Amino acid sequence: MAENTRRLPIGVQSFEKMRQGGYLYVDKTRYIYKLVHDAGQYFLSRPRRFGKSLFLSTLAAYWEGRQELFEGLAIQELEKDNAEAWQPYPVFYFDLNGENYKSSTALEDVLDKHLCKWEALYGCQAQGTLSGRFQKLLVTAAEKTGRRCVVLVDEYDKPLLEVLEKNELEEHNKAVFKGFFGTLKSYDKYLQFVFITGVTKFSKVSIFSDLNQLRDISLLGEYAGICGITKAEMKKTLAPEIKAMAAALALTEEDCLQALQAHYDGYHFAPRAEGIYNPFSLLNALADKRLSAYWFATGTPSFLVRRVRQVGLDANRFTNMTLFADEYSLTDYRYENPDILPLLYQTGYLTIADYDDAAGLYILGFPNREVKYGFLKSLLPEYAPIAVPSSGKDIYALRLCAKAGDTEGMGDILTALFASIPYTTKDAPFEHYFQSVLYLVFTLLGQFVQCEVHSSRGRADCIVETDEFVYIFEFKVDKPAREALQQIEDKGYAAPFAADSRQVFKIGVSFDSEKRALAEWMVNI
Repeated sequence: MAENTRRLPIGVQSFEKMRQGGYLYVDKTRYIYKLVHDAGQYFLSRPRRFGKSLFLSTLAAYWEGRQELFEGLAIQELEKDNAEAWQPYPVFYFDLNGENYKSSTALEDVLDKHLCKWEALYGCQAQGTLSGRFQKLLVTAAEKTGRRCVVLVDEYDKPLLEVLEKNELEEHNKAVFKGFFGTLKSYDKYLQFVFITGVTKFSKVSIFSDLNQLRDISLLGEYAGICGITKAEMKKTLAPEIKAMAAALALTEEDCLQALQAHYDGYHFAPRAEGIYNPFSLLNALADKRLSAYWFATGTPSFLVRRVRQVGLDANRFTNMTLFADEYSLTDYRYENPDILPLLYQTGYLTIADYDDAAGLYILGFPNREVKYGFLKSLLPEYAPIAVPSSGKDIYALRLCAKAGDTEGMGDILTALFASIPYTTKDAPFEHYFQSVLYLVFTLLGQFVQCEVHSSRGRADCIVETDEFVYIFEFKVDKPAREALQQIEDKGYAAPFAADSRQVFKIGVSFDSEKRALAEWMVNI
C-alpha cells in the first residue's frame, strides 16, 4: 500500500476490522501465544484508550479459530508445529464499554442483552436469574461443542467508575457482579481461559475476592508491553508516518522522534520496564502531523482533581519524586481510601518513574508532557476558580505579561487568582493553597517559558526566563515584601544574570494568610 494511503487504526477496537480493513497493526500476538498456552485466568489493568479492547478482540479471534486473520503475524510462526492450534472454542465476550450505567438496572440490562444473544446461539431458554442463565450457558456450550469455554470481559469496571459518587448505585452494581461473575469459580471445570480487563482493580469487588484464581499481570515486566506501543514498535511500524510528520513540522526525523517521546512516551507498567507510548495520542499526532493533547482531551478527570484537593495532596509532589506506593496499594482501589495515588496510577495520570528495591516502593510521577500539563491545568481551577481560559486572569494571560515585561499585569493576575481561593474553614490551611497555587501557576507557565521553582535554602523561590526578560521571585507569608526583595539582594540571586543582555526584574511578593490574599507586590530592576 502506498505511503499516502496507509491507514492508521485510530479508534479501531476490532481485530477483524483492523486486519480486513488494511489498517496498520502493531503485532502483539506473541503475548497471545504466551497467555493461551498457559491456559490460565488473568486480569489486566491499563488506562483508557490503551488498546485493551483491541487485545481482547484479538484473543477472541484466536479462540474462535480465525487463523486467516493472523497471517504473517508472530503467532502464526509460533503455532506452526501445533496440531491443536486454531480449534474453535465457545467464546463469551462481555463488552461493557459504550453503555450508560447511571440508571438502577443498566448493568443487568447489558448482561441480559449478552446472554440473550448466546442463548439463541446455543438453544437455551432465557429463564431464571442472570447468574443461573450464565451457568446454564457454560454447561450447554461445553457439552455441545466438546470444548471448554472462554470468557472475556472488557472494561469490567466501567459500571463502577461511572457511579463512584453515587454510593447506593455503586453497591448495587457490585452486588450484581458478585452474583454473576462468582459463577466462574464454581464452574471452573467448564472454563478453558478467562481474561478480564479494566482501568482499576476495585477492592471488595467479588470479581477478585471470589475469583482468587485470577492472575493479575498488570505489574509484571514480561507483560509491560502488552498494550501501548514501544519505541522499537513505533520505529518499525510507523516509520513513513514519522518521516511525514517531521517534514510537516520542519524538523529532522530525530527531533520529531524526541518531540513524540516527550509528549506521549514515558508510561512504565513494571519497575525499570521499557517506556510505552500512549497509542491513542501517538496515532492521532502522526495522522494530524502535529503535537496536541489527544488522550487528555477525551475525558476531563473532574472527579480525580476534586479528590486531589479534598485529600490535601501537595501539588508539587507530582514532579518532585516524592509520591510512593507499595504493590498492594498500587493494584487495589477503595473509594473511601484517602490515598488517591492508586487511582491516579491506574487511570494513567501517574506512572512508575522509579523503584526503591530496599523499601519495596514504587516512585510515581507524570509520564509525559501531555499528561503533566493537562492534569495540572485541570487541577488549578480547583484551587483558584478564576484560573479558567478566557478569564483574562489565567496562565495564557500571565505568559503574555511575562513576554512583554509587564510586571504590573503579572501582579494583577496573581492577585486575582489568590482572591478567588475559597474561604471556608473546611478547606486546607492557606499555606497549602499558597504553595499549591504557586506551584501550579509557575509549572504551567513553564510550558511556555523557561521557569524553575526552587524551595531549597539559598536559591530563589522562582525564576522565569523569556527571550527578553528574567524575573526573580521571592515569596513571603505574613512578612513584608521588602524582606523578600532584601533576600534577593543579600543572597545574590541575580548574580548569575549579571552579564546577561536581558532585563532583570527582582520581585518580592507578600501573602496575607488571614485574608488569604496577595498583600504586596514590589519590583526592583
